Amino acid sequence: MMSFKKLFVFLALLCIAGTSIAQSSAELKRRKDALTREIAELKRSQSKVTKNKRLSLRQINVLNTQIRLREEKIRTINSEVKLLNNQITESSNTVRSLQAQLDKLKKEYAGMVLFAFRNQSSYGKLMFIFASDNFNQAYKRLKYLQQFGDYRKKQARYIRETQQELGMKITELDRNKKQKSNLLHSQENEKVTLGKEKKNQAVELSKLTKQERQLRQEVSRKQKEVAQLNRSINAAINREIAEARRRAEAEARAEAAKTGTTAKPVASGSKVLATTPEAAKLSADFLSNRGRLPWPVSTGNTVAHFGTNRYGNVTVENNGVDIETPPGSSVRAVFSGEVTKVLNLGGAYVVLIKHGEYFTVYSNLRSASVSQGEKVSVKQTIGTVITDNVDGTTQLHFEIRKGATAMNPESWLAN
Repeated sequence: MMSFKKLFVFLALLCIAGTSIAQSSAELKRRKDALTREIAELKRSQSKVTKNKRLSLRQINVLNTQIRLREEKIRTINSEVKLLNNQITESSNTVRSLQAQLDKLKKEYAGMVLFAFRNQSSYGKLMFIFASDNFNQAYKRLKYLQQFGDYRKKQARYIRETQQELGMKITELDRNKKQKSNLLHSQENEKVTLGKEKKNQAVELSKLTKQERQLRQEVSRKQKEVAQLNRSINAAINREIAEARRRAEAEARAEAAKTGTTAKPVASGSKVLATTPEAAKLSADFLSNRGRLPWPVSTGNTVAHFGTNRYGNVTVENNGVDIETPPGSSVRAVFSGEVTKVLNLGGAYVVLIKHGEYFTVYSNLRSASVSQGEKVSVKQTIGTVITDNVDGTTQLHFEIRKGATAMNPESWLAN
């Protein structure tokens, strides 16, 4: 017979497994909903620039990102379907197990009812007790009759609980089957849409091939802009390093003169930026938040990644990431620090913020609301993103540097 303890453990394990699956399902649904919102935002952005006859690198980036997000959404739906398949299999197994247990409990209970019916008279019970060989045996028989009655009640309760659990599992199984059907339908729709987007991408890339001369001119212009931005950023960072070295050397000489010893050598390279206790703590705090930094805009999608980006037969190197965001979006500091430089390059602003040995760069701003030397806090607004008058895109260029060395921002920002 199945003991109460075994049944309790079995039901508890079902609850734990159900909670774990529910959490996984909820995470996948949240990711799918987030991808749907990001795709919709990109489509709105794209619809504003489709009337432009001139094709730009930024427009291609938006289209490529839209396809990438659509593919990720399909993969997420696939994961949901796999999870539901596992849930359906598990629920089916559980239903069979519960049904077998219920049948066994009912059979055992029927046997007890039959036994009780045959021995239901008070006379029979008394004779059973009085027929004992001694007082100890009579006492044990009396306790047996009492325990038998209690056990019948427990078995009846086990049957009710098992029936309830069985009904819940059957309902859950039906719900999961309907959900799987809806997901498969949604998946087919997404695949059809993806096919259309890829066809549109092929058309646009074909335009790029025909406009290769124009594209190369734009790439050349882009490379000049990148080179100018890099020179300006490097110059500002190198000035910071040189100034920090000058202060550190002056302090070392002053300390040596006071103690009558030889001046200690100062830290080399960008490490000199973190020689003071405050700067060292800021650097350590910034590093410890790798992978958890907030995005520099509240809403956006990465449309050009760190490193080499290819457009047809030409490539562009990117020292940061380009983030497509709605027009008029505010830009915010990803960490507390000090504004090192505010530049105006070709009508667009660049803000450079120092975080000890690290720097963050916010480029392509329409306006800047901070000034050089100002202390800023995490998520403080520092400006707004500019919208390109020619292609209608609104994209923030964002970089993270350790000293003058560019690092991949995607490994620093929160997912």
